[in-house]
Amino acid sequence: GASKQDVREKVWDYLEASGLADFPRPVHRRIPNFKGSHQACGSIKELDVFNRASEVKVDPDKPLEGVRLAALQARKTLLVPTPRLRTGLFNRIVPPSGATKEILRICATSQGIKEYSVPVGLDGKARVDLVVVGSVAVSEKGWRIGKGEGYADMEYAMMVSMGAVQEDTPVVTIVHDCQVVDIAEELLGDHDLTVDYILTPTRTIKTNCKRPKPQGIIWHKASANSGLLVSYEMLEKIPILESLRYREKQTGKDVSLQDEHSDSANANTPAALNEKAMAENTRLQAAVGSAQIGQHYVESGSLIPRLEGSGMITTVYVGNIPPSVRVSELKCALREFHATPLRLNWQGAQHRAFLDYKDKATAESAVSSLKGFSLGGNTLRVELAKNQRNKGQVGINSQK
Repeated sequence: GASKQDVREKVWDYLEASGLADFPRPVHRRIPNFKGSHQACGSIKELDVFNRASEVKVDPDKPLEGVRLAALQARKTLLVPTPRLRTGLFNRIVPPSGATKEILRICATSQGIKEYSVPVGLDGKARVDLVVVGSVAVSEKGWRIGKGEGYADMEYAMMVSMGAVQEDTPVVTIVHDCQVVDIAEELLGDHDLTVDYILTPTRTIKTNCKRPKPQGIIWHKASANSGLLVSYEMLEKIPILESLRYREKQTGKDVSLQDEHSDSANANTPAALNEKAMAENTRLQAAVGSAQIGQHYVESGSLIPRLEGSGMITTVYVGNIPPSVRVSELKCALREFHATPLRLNWQGAQHRAFLDYKDKATAESAVSSLKGFSLGGNTLRVELAKNQRNKGQVGINSQK
């Protein structure tokens, strides 16, 4: 009758009590790092599925550092999910030209991921040949338990929906031998990711798992397919889900949420439904940036009205934006570089955008962070806008 959490606690407790836990400590509530993780990671170079892969997705957890290094040393394209999917789905690790072995080691660390990566948007055309995930516990049958937040399952379901992985794309996990345990099948849900290979410091286990992997994002439970069911709460926590939802809506797919089907009857009057549909469409459009060429898109934060009257706002000009780039990709990059503005004015037809910041110091910091940044093959032109607004002025003047 053990629950998933019971299994997690048992593994975490054992790793700590036996002296097998490694930095960062304590390992509780994490994908645990363990003594011998680099040895386990090194075994991946013996797998044909790794040697054949050209594009590898590896989670950012500490015990997978050795796999990230092996991928970089083998000159493979390395994709790492953004933490908690806050700013997008993937970052691509791009070592500097002529990188030494030491630089590659840095690129494989969490700090290196921040310093040597570029965001990959939903239109990045990722084609992942191998998926490597962390686990808290895993069975020899390939049944996996993560730390309980569901991000690995979410990432995989999103990759399926994007077409980035196929049914036969192999999934590998790296764990200590003590993390290989019996897991009751009834603990697994339709959305749970299973694994094909388990690497430990002493063993390579091919699971021959027959249980189907998640078949993508499920927006409501009208489908019998196994997959990840999305809620409004998830959309709030993971903005890129909204972008994916919009894309699927454009193909004619029903993307109404389970939450919507359980609304009270008085919310389903024709007037209420029409108002709700209009609001939903606006929300979806904003998620991907209303990026039809020729449209303008303005996204405002709640601070704007108060600050506009104070004369404090400073505007940054971003130019040389390629026609193929969407505002969602720019927003992703801004978050990644910790340069999120209070308001973004997207002017796709003019290949530019204007970013509002709360004061000049914050704006200058954003300019510095984005200096030399490339998007869609172009190096962006980023500078303080030449014509700043006067106190209380609502519009944004064009860059001359």
